[in-house]
Amino acid sequence: MGPDRIARHRVLKTGTIEFGGGVFDCTVRNLSEAGAALEVVTPLYIPDRFTLIVLSEKLKRPCHIIWRKQKRIGVAFD
Repeated sequence: MGPDRIARHRVLKTGTIEFGGGVFDCTVRNLSEAGAALEVVTPLYIPDRFTLIVLSEKLKRPCHIIWRKQKRIGVAFD
């Protein structure tokens, strides 16, 4: 792993996507210091910027979407 790669940890945790217009449940599939990959029912109504909450990790971080693929989205923490 080169210095430009940040260690990602595969996880399977319940998360919450929270933004001005609402709340969506998600599953956190991997997590690093820089971002996460999330599984959602549909990525259609999720805005580009939101707060990711993972209670089991005591995590509440503002983030933005860097990619969308079917039912998965990748986010980078702000």
